[in-house]
Amino acid sequence: MPLPAVLTERLTVPVLAAPLFIISHPALTIAQCKAGVIGAFPALNARPQSQLDEWLDEITSTLSAHDREHPKRPAAPFAVNQIVHKSNTRLEQDLALCVKYKVPVVISSLGAVPEVNAAVHSYGGIVLHDVINDRHARSAIAKGADGLIAVAAGAGGHAGTLSPFALIQEIRAWFDGPLLLSGAIATGGAILAAQAMGADMAYIGSPFIATPEARASEAYKAMIVESNAADILYSATFTGIPGNYLRPSIVQAGLDPDHLPPPGPASLDLDRTEGGQGAKAWKDIWGCGQGIGAIKDIRPVADLVGRLAQEYGEARARLCRTGAA
Repeated sequence: MPLPAVLTERLTVPVLAAPLFIISHPALTIAQCKAGVIGAFPALNARPQSQLDEWLDEITSTLSAHDREHPKRPAAPFAVNQIVHKSNTRLEQDLALCVKYKVPVVISSLGAVPEVNAAVHSYGGIVLHDVINDRHARSAIAKGADGLIAVAAGAGGHAGTLSPFALIQEIRAWFDGPLLLSGAIATGGAILAAQAMGADMAYIGSPFIATPEARASEAYKAMIVESNAADILYSATFTGIPGNYLRPSIVQAGLDPDHLPPPGPASLDLDRTEGGQGAKAWKDIWGCGQGIGAIKDIRPVADLVGRLAQEYGEARARLCRTGAA
């Protein structure tokens, strides 16, 4: 099945920048789109809820102006992440704004709901649903999602435990629609590897935290540059949903990474605290993926995307030479 044009046109490299809790905001999303990857942010990052209208207006108007000024280099489209979990009391209002602004791509997470898909389809948008296993993938497509984001082991934030090889293999056995892969992808070579195993695009988050445009503290960015895969801890303590976090940030918050409190009920409440220390998920306990060993410095989004594109081209050329040999 051919990919929708929104996932192929205007891209410098086949990447959708993952929506990052707290960190993604208009400045980062706009920079990603201008650089040639699909920029994204979680609707819940706009707080209070009324701010989402302002953000969507800013993004759509800024990208439209960019396209008028640079007709030969139009910006990539953008995406909004909607948490379809009962703890998200804003879903109906946030979804109505996505319809109002005709958001090109909606990423649904933590629940597949036909009404969300129908609302996005009403104006011609597409829905990508993130999944951690084949059962969830089948359910999402049965309920009307257009495509899937396979969140494999090593992905930042809420992540699965399956190898990307196993997860992509099982989904591709029955699904020929849009399929993205998430999980420790931080180089152009890894983007090509994702395509080689059956994904159409890569879903990349952690490298974009270490950019000036990201709404993350300088300490967070520096910790990413200084850390590697061994510094990532997988735990459900902080939101009730298993995810990957920077171990040093857990220590910094006054908690013992090896003796964490048991997880409470699943919740995306950004004000939830853990361990009696006042530590908040995402704000104090920093999400990150296992691919951060490839992040050596803090660089602008345009430079990061340029590096990924160069590495992607070099990887393709290297494989062509290997094949010819």
